[in-house]
Amino acid sequence: MKKLVTAMILAASPALAEEVAEVGVDWVGNDIVIEAIHDPKVEGVTCHLAYFSRSMIDRLSQGNWFEDPSNSAIECSQTGPIRIGDVSDSEDGEEVFSEGRSLVFKSLRVRRIYDEENQVLIYLAHASELTEGSAKMAISTVPVRQPAQPATE
Repeated sequence: MKKLVTAMILAASPALAEEVAEVGVDWVGNDIVIEAIHDPKVEGVTCHLAYFSRSMIDRLSQGNWFEDPSNSAIECSQTGPIRIGDVSDSEDGEEVFSEGRSLVFKSLRVRRIYDEENQVLIYLAHASELTEGSAKMAISTVPVRQPAQPATE
């Protein structure tokens, strides 16, 4: 019973990110972080999200202590047999992942949109800012095709 409750909670919650790499980009300690995100409602799809993480030295010198840039990149791929669970078919999809990029006002989000007609999962990474929207975004698509059935004679 306890395993069932845990599984239900995990299935209902947004995906958790696992850090895969942290690449130093300059002498002050700024980094590009790459995280793996497994879609909680689509088995067999993994997205890799890259974003900029500011160092303490950069935060002190810029005077902006509590915020990271909105820039991000995403790439998603099939990493096993794809099994689509109870995914939203709404035009704006559903949130798969969210992570704060400032103390209060900004977050980095990943949404999944299921294009059922074309049999494609679309993953959109974008910043969400309270005061003004953000045009910074990236998308990745994963085809969802059923394996070809052998011809019968």
